[in-house]
Amino acid sequence: MHETETSVALEKETVIPNKEGLHFRPIMQFVDIATRFSAQVTVQCEDRGADATSPMELLMLMATQGTKVTVVADGADAAEALDALVALIEAGFNED
Repeated sequence: MHETETSVALEKETVIPNKEGLHFRPIMQFVDIATRFSAQVTVQCEDRGADATSPMELLMLMATQGTKVTVVADGADAAEALDALVALIEAGFNED
């Protein structure tokens, strides 16, 4: 008897808090964390979406300070990926 794994995508809405918004340095931090997980992660911003492992797609979101984004994770470690990525955003990407 085989157990079928069903995955349900998890998502969380958050707000970009840092003054410079989602620019290159925070994007590279985000990509670095996203690639540590097997879950497929995307970021939704208004009517745009981006693969969390693609710096260029993330840059095209044009997410400035105060922009609402939704992080969506789907896969075996989706909860861990979502927690780590949302924590990075909410920490303002550790920028002063």
